[in-house]
Amino acid sequence: MPPPSNNNVQPPVAPGAGATVDQWLSYLEALHPTEIDLGLDRVLVVFRRLFRRKPSGRIITVAGTNGKGSAVASLEALLQAAGRTTGAYTSPHLEVYNERIRLNGRNIDDASLVSAFERVEAARRGVSLTYFEFGTLASFVALAEAGVDDWLLEVGLGGRLDAVNVMDADLAIITSVDIDHVAFLGDNREVIGFEKAGVLRPRIPAVCADNEPPRSVLQQAAAQKVDLALAGRDYQVQSIESGQDGTPARLVLTHQGREVSLPSGPLPVPSVAAAVVAMHTLEPGLDNALVERALQQLKVPGRFERMLAQPDIFVDVGHNPHAARWLAGRLEGEKNAGSRVVAVYAALGDKDVNGVLEAMKPVVDRWWLAGLAVPRGLSAQALYQRAHSVELDHCECAETVSQAISSARAIARPEDLVIVFGSFFTVAEARRLLLPGNDHDGSK
Repeated sequence: MPPPSNNNVQPPVAPGAGATVDQWLSYLEALHPTEIDLGLDRVLVVFRRLFRRKPSGRIITVAGTNGKGSAVASLEALLQAAGRTTGAYTSPHLEVYNERIRLNGRNIDDASLVSAFERVEAARRGVSLTYFEFGTLASFVALAEAGVDDWLLEVGLGGRLDAVNVMDADLAIITSVDIDHVAFLGDNREVIGFEKAGVLRPRIPAVCADNEPPRSVLQQAAAQKVDLALAGRDYQVQSIESGQDGTPARLVLTHQGREVSLPSGPLPVPSVAAAVVAMHTLEPGLDNALVERALQQLKVPGRFERMLAQPDIFVDVGHNPHAARWLAGRLEGEKNAGSRVVAVYAALGDKDVNGVLEAMKPVVDRWWLAGLAVPRGLSAQALYQRAHSVELDHCECAETVSQAISSARAIARPEDLVIVFGSFFTVAEARRLLLPGNDHDGSK
């Protein structure tokens, strides 16, 4: 017997006039048969209908396993300090989709976002686009409509075949290369590095913040005669110890004979340093004092973000072993004598749970494993089963992140540290609970 026909399945109907952002997002989710479908052919067709020529703004593309959002935020702040107008596209979002498109540091408004969606839909003419591809093209429309000087584009997955890469960069940043998204990018740094290096363009300047980049990145840069600034070779970040006068130690970036003091946190120092190095190419005349002032106030929601004090509660979107190693180092630096680290962890099913837990295990004293009721989310029991081989001490389970946070706070002393981490979904739930005005006891 032949398989049943799908000819009667009707394609989703585009929202009409007056539709909301949520209605458009529901449409985007139903438009393509798979969530991720790497490749540029379909996106390029629609892109060329939308843009007959390259937009007038400078294009800065940021790729990497971790630290991309921090590099974008740092560069955004620095360009604005130089008097430039900026448009930033990042993903995913924590609370609302509008976070993905920032115009001069502010989330795009609903009307402008809907207008961009409508423009993409009109140009699509039956071409099937994923949720991310459609949103990426909409971000291009929004940034072009705003007429900003500089476009800061964060790659979603990989680089070479990511929708962002249909736009040729005038400067590229590769923040780090490590193992993540194995099913799509491969299981070793050389293969993954080749994908990340796909954002490079012949003879354009680029910055690589990875101190030990895979050969594939260096080979691609050399083959295309890229003017590459490489961490550890072309610029250095060093800790200058405090003197006898009691002044604290400080981090100093040295590049092209210039020295710039960097904040030690909360953002990853390599990403911040890469942004400063990029600025030396983009705006070489920007005064060091302006750079340092712009960086001092820099924060990114969900990146080692302090939510409450006594005990200090931090949230972080780290979801792979590389990010977990960085997070463990940050926690170690925050600890005082006698303080404990209490961790709440919730993860998606396609992540290297054991690798993350192994990285965090040396600094965590008490664990709560929580469930995520989202697509690909692991239940607390499924997470516990995966974690069994790591042999965590003092480990308990909670059905939800909110319940785990409430339990963690109940046993945490004022001097302890509580860290909630594991994915954007984990942090989003934690922030909804912990932001001012919300119910910190988790009873809602």
